[in-house]
Amino acid sequence: MATATAVTRKRHPHDDAPHTAAAFARLSRLPDGPERDVVRDELVRAWLPMADRIAGRYRGKGEDFEDLRQVAALGLVKAVDGYDPDRGHAFESYAVPTVTGEIKRHFRDHMWALHVPRRVQELRNRVRAALRDLSATGPDRRPTVAEIAEYAQLSEEDVRAGLEALDSFAALSLDAETPGEDPGMTLAGLLGERDAGFDLVVDREGVKPALRKLPERERTILYLRFFRGMTQSRIAEQLGVSQMHVSRLISTSCAQVRERVLADAA
Repeated sequence: MATATAVTRKRHPHDDAPHTAAAFARLSRLPDGPERDVVRDELVRAWLPMADRIAGRYRGKGEDFEDLRQVAALGLVKAVDGYDPDRGHAFESYAVPTVTGEIKRHFRDHMWALHVPRRVQELRNRVRAALRDLSATGPDRRPTVAEIAEYAQLSEEDVRAGLEALDSFAALSLDAETPGEDPGMTLAGLLGERDAGFDLVVDREGVKPALRKLPERERTILYLRFFRGMTQSRIAEQLGVSQMHVSRLISTSCAQVRERVLADAA
């Protein structure tokens, strides 16, 4: 009795690819115009399932899937426009890398929380791959910078740049708790604030030369008003002049100081 052996053939991910060779041949012969646009749109619609499958490979990597589908569709349009059937290659062999490249460019250009140069992004990818491979050689394996550099054939400086870039793809919320700090301590709680006292020190040092050029009485009035906090009436009483006269001297002295400071700055 003969025994039948079933051989299961692994399907290619795009075995359902449409037969569009004739349409591409026709598209290549058509001049720009409405008829060509119709054929082009039909080809894009026919190959959209393939583009959607490629986009699905990047699902869950931090980008909305519908946005990934749009990016993949854009790559498919570029593939349809750039494909030359006379070269003898199947459209799929040209379209898959074109669509994949468009998605990768989208991640590179739009998904980084911090701007990272392309070279550093490439270093990040090589370092990440080396970390994955070296860490798989043993439990709790933590490769050193030197080991990563040797494995990835990079300098240790490049490895450090790649390691820093690993933390640049996504940003932490300011409400995230900080490791090693008191429970409940967030990143926002560690941020410093601008100290207005520094500006005050700079301003005081800036006006000192101009103040020295004022007559002694005017310097005294400004000191009592702005450093001692005395009212114009009390200053007038202390100096034996009218409050109106004190007001005019303050205005005139401040204007002179301002002009001299601006002149020095210029």
